[in-house]
Amino acid sequence: MAWPLPFYLPVADPKGAMIWTPNKVTFLRVAVGFAAVSLFGHGSGLNLLAVALTVAAIALDALDGHLARSKKMATPIGARIDILGDRIIENMYFTYFAVVGMVSLWIPMLFFARGAATDFLRGLALKAGHSGWGANAMLPTWWGRALVASRWSRGVYAALKCVCFCYLGLELALTRGPVALLGPLTVDAHAAIRTGAQTLAWLTALFCVLRGLPVLLEGSKFLSAALASKASRKPARGEAA
Repeated sequence: MAWPLPFYLPVADPKGAMIWTPNKVTFLRVAVGFAAVSLFGHGSGLNLLAVALTVAAIALDALDGHLARSKKMATPIGARIDILGDRIIENMYFTYFAVVGMVSLWIPMLFFARGAATDFLRGLALKAGHSGWGANAMLPTWWGRALVASRWSRGVYAALKCVCFCYLGLELALTRGPVALLGPLTVDAHAAIRTGAQTLAWLTALFCVLRGLPVLLEGSKFLSAALASKASRKPARGEAA
């Protein structure tokens, strides 16, 4: 069975030019993110390279959205693939930084829980015939759309993640390990750097939760409807199954 164009791997058109789609850019973004995280912790030089790749991964996140809008290639499945890419990137980075003790373990746990809950509820809404945008969108309220789908919200969230991941990566390269580029630091300087890291990490996590609230509130209606529908199909006690 032939898949629609957005799902093809990168190929050349008859004129020899490479055809890129938003989904291909998303897959590339995830690969760049994996490469960046794999380089962290292997010396200052590779840590700095990982920071550069992190910036590239966030830039690719903006690029796939631009392609979808400018080339009119936005689709419901493409939106879900974009969300999946976001989940993978967020969980990879925060899990790594939690494992090495640079952020609280509660942060990746929060991202895992928020992502699982919102994706489950979006699935229920999609099954009920609601899309992510348009007249039949899952989020009917203006404030819900502003928090979840607006360009300013997505831009602020992407910027927070980029600054947070790059800050932590630079801290790793400049201040940690036997080859730290800044050398020994005073206790006060180290505390100030750590405070900045914790503040950025928790701000990013809290904004993530804030963006998920409209989905949780609206999605609970679909969950209640699904549970009620399932209960109504059960035979009453004493009736034949």
